[in-house]
Amino acid sequence: MGTQLHHNLVQTPTSNGKHLKKWRLAFDAIFFSKTLLYVAKNAVKQQLNGRLLRTLSYTAIDIKTQTEHFDKVSLSKLVEEENLDQLRSFGGVDGVVAALKSDAKNGIRDDHADVFNRQMAFGSNTYERPPAKSLFNFVLKAFKDPMIILAVVCSAFSLGFGIRKHGLTKGWSDGGSIFLAISIVIMASSVSNYWPNRQFNKLSQISYTMKVEVVRSGWRQHIPVDQIVVGDVVCLRIGDKIPADGLFLHGHLLSIDKSSLTMNIDIVAVNCHLNPFLWSGSMVADGYALMLVTSVGMNTKWGKMLSTKWKDPHETTPIQARLQAITSLTSKVGLMVASLVFLVWLVHYFKGEMRNGYVPGKTEFHEVFCEMVGILATVIAIAAGAVAEGLPLAVVITLAYSMKSMTNNHTIVRKHSACEAIASATTICTKLNQMAVTKFWLGQGFIEQGAYSQVAPTIIELLHQAVGLHTTQNSSKVSSFIWTPIEKAIICWAIQEMGMNTRELKETCSILHGEAFDSKKRRGGFLMKKNNDNTIHVHWKGTPEAILAMCSQYYDTTGIVKAIDYDTREKLNHVAQVMATDGLQCVAFAHKKTSIDLYENGISHQLIEDDCLAFIGLVGVKDLCQPGVQKAVEDCQYAGVNIKMVTRDGVLVARAIATECGILKPEQSMESEVVEGAEFQNYTEEERMAKVDKIRVMASASPSDILLMVKYLRQKGHMVAVIGTDTEDAAALREADIGISMGIQAADVAKESSDIVILDDFVSVVNVLKWGRTMFNQIQIFAQFQLTLSITSLAIDFVTAVSASEPPTIKIVATISSGEIPFAALQVLWVKLIMGTLAAVALATGQPSKELMKCPVDGKPLITNIMWRNILAQAIYHVAILLTIHFKGKAIFGVNEEVKDTMMFNTFVLCQVFNKFNARELKKKNIFKRIHKNKLFVGIIGAIIILQVVMVEFLKRFAGTERLNWEQWGASIGIAAMSWPVAWYVKRIPVPNKPFFNYLKWKN
Repeated sequence: MGTQLHHNLVQTPTSNGKHLKKWRLAFDAIFFSKTLLYVAKNAVKQQLNGRLLRTLSYTAIDIKTQTEHFDKVSLSKLVEEENLDQLRSFGGVDGVVAALKSDAKNGIRDDHADVFNRQMAFGSNTYERPPAKSLFNFVLKAFKDPMIILAVVCSAFSLGFGIRKHGLTKGWSDGGSIFLAISIVIMASSVSNYWPNRQFNKLSQISYTMKVEVVRSGWRQHIPVDQIVVGDVVCLRIGDKIPADGLFLHGHLLSIDKSSLTMNIDIVAVNCHLNPFLWSGSMVADGYALMLVTSVGMNTKWGKMLSTKWKDPHETTPIQARLQAITSLTSKVGLMVASLVFLVWLVHYFKGEMRNGYVPGKTEFHEVFCEMVGILATVIAIAAGAVAEGLPLAVVITLAYSMKSMTNNHTIVRKHSACEAIASATTICTKLNQMAVTKFWLGQGFIEQGAYSQVAPTIIELLHQAVGLHTTQNSSKVSSFIWTPIEKAIICWAIQEMGMNTRELKETCSILHGEAFDSKKRRGGFLMKKNNDNTIHVHWKGTPEAILAMCSQYYDTTGIVKAIDYDTREKLNHVAQVMATDGLQCVAFAHKKTSIDLYENGISHQLIEDDCLAFIGLVGVKDLCQPGVQKAVEDCQYAGVNIKMVTRDGVLVARAIATECGILKPEQSMESEVVEGAEFQNYTEEERMAKVDKIRVMASASPSDILLMVKYLRQKGHMVAVIGTDTEDAAALREADIGISMGIQAADVAKESSDIVILDDFVSVVNVLKWGRTMFNQIQIFAQFQLTLSITSLAIDFVTAVSASEPPTIKIVATISSGEIPFAALQVLWVKLIMGTLAAVALATGQPSKELMKCPVDGKPLITNIMWRNILAQAIYHVAILLTIHFKGKAIFGVNEEVKDTMMFNTFVLCQVFNKFNARELKKKNIFKRIHKNKLFVGIIGAIIILQVVMVEFLKRFAGTERLNWEQWGASIGIAAMSWPVAWYVKRIPVPNKPFFNYLKWKN
């Protein structure tokens, strides 16, 4: 304000120079004092932050300079090629850390300027997807259709010659009408293709939000994965997906699973000297570590793999390929018929038999050319009308509709062809594991649920340590745990029943040393320190046999330590055996407090393995049959799908679970129905092939056992779906015809390896199976309708072309026109629009029904004998009535030529409308069942009828039609409605089971 006032006074003229000088001096003093205050304030600020500002500027300069000699390309190749020699030339891992201005323990500085500079120098941790296709792309693609190009050229010539012959007022109608019709067809086709592709793009953008733990400025914090930068230090734990390429800094017993990258079970150990390289997209299989990020985003191994997958983002599914073959076949037949019609018309024209036929010596060249263009336009329309191009469109619409519906039901389809493949699944391999703690033994008895308040706080604290410090998670939310099913169940039990808070626990305790679970010793443990009193404790957990052998004492419910005598030991062993017999997985816990002096002297850096531990307790974890699983298994078996349970549990536990879920019947023989993984491995190839069908339960199964089982099932011709949740399931998920990852808690590698992700439980598998079969059925329904239309069109074209001694003037799908040819082409394009695009939307968006579950589709032809029966019956009826109207319509109805042509056109369209109802049910005679539930179908039928009325009654000049009276409309409707009783009667005719055309089968 003072500055502005000073400026105004200086610029304001005055007659009193003396007063002006005083005012100027006063305000100069004010302005100068404020300036000094501002400078002083900034000087203090700079003094306080100068060091930080200089550091930031130096960081930007250093990073920019460093990229000239140590750029993102060399860093990317360093990890991707696992080049130890190059790493040594950089000074090892420490040299890379120093070059990136990071710190192995404290990470980078936690400030926006440093993060921004690193993003500018090395890129961001995001993956660039190919841009979605716009509507213009689909319009351009439609214009590339040779039929459309020829029609546009012919329309242009027709427009030019029409204007020259009849003037602008009348001459534009022929060519202009066709131009308008072609534009409508192109736009409708483009929009109908753009919509489902837009849905696919939306579905493909569904991802799983992921945060990672990093160290910045010495503080651990969780940040979104896309905010990671080169130089960050990332904390890795079991179950974590590695978010970027990097180098191992330090940790304990780190091993990673590269199966998502190598497509095989590939678990490797990572260490500082021999293999410090970490790939983005891998999973941490064991241990924990700190990682230095060296490459992010598209520069990582995972990013480069994704870029190759995105080169062709719109995959062609198997059923689309088969329908494209049918479309190609109909187009070739259509071209043959159109060529024949063209030859017949040429003969008629040059013989002078057409209304404006050729007269030697009198017909001028431009008149001949104009007629040829008109004939060619109609021939192109005939050929285009015969092409069943709505078939691929029906697949796209059905896929989009089905995927959208499944997404609403907590199912995400990652691979479009999986929607089709699941329809023909014959076998589903699944774990059906939902484990929960059902029994807890403490002291001399079981602690009932809800009675944990009677347990001493010291025992509760020890259990919290034994359970909570064995997990690597930092949240008390159950959904955040990514662990083995047994440990996940124990963690959930401790949180829900015993009030464990893992975040608070890890703030008060520190792990000094850990030993992973050893399958040979059947135990694992860790050494920890309590931060408040610096006491050192040893915790072990494992099987009851292994833990009890290390214990000489036990805790009772009051926290008092007592000696384990012979009777007590026998009792504990007996309890463990009884729990195992009841189908429970038993986990025992033991503890010992050790001396801090021993730890400080370096004596107890390793875990104590003596027999002086105190037994804490025993938990029993059971595979529960989830609510609704038994009904879901029954539904799958009702649908002809065999459910095979593969589990790591022992034979007794696995058999109990399978019996409870309905996979096994109590009277079934264990020898023939249940095998162990090792036993299956020991079979010969002939024995595996002979027994794999009979196996319903595989117990004690390793990942390689499951993979082997899937391979032999596929060799025997089964369409196999595998349901997995863990990292180790990745290989089997990829080997199966359909890989399904189960649950929101499923490991990221399992999700990445699967075709379908179900976010809740096994019950949704039934919904996926229903939608798959519904989609297959809807495609069959539309294929039947479309082929009926194509056969009818071609038959009428052929008969009218070769049988007429003098070509009549008809304006219908299959016409040989004389004089007003363009209107016939316009009507063909109209039929192509309403019977292709709109019919595809109406018939390809059905709802699942229980009846479809009775109809397995494995090995079924796409076009079945039942469908051929329906197609030929309707085509014969339509051809017969339309040819009757064509040849005898004037006499039968007492109308002129123009009205007869309109009636033929109207009857043809209405026949297709009524045939849509017939196509809804391929086998059943009741074609109106559940029609009230399909509002989209009813709405489109109503729209087609309204548009047809408008075409006939109000667009005479545009469509070349004549208005019909009530009797003529009634005759057209009555003749078309007769297709209903024809369909009802034809469905009573039996057909052979052997397919007519084996090359149109659903599965190769």
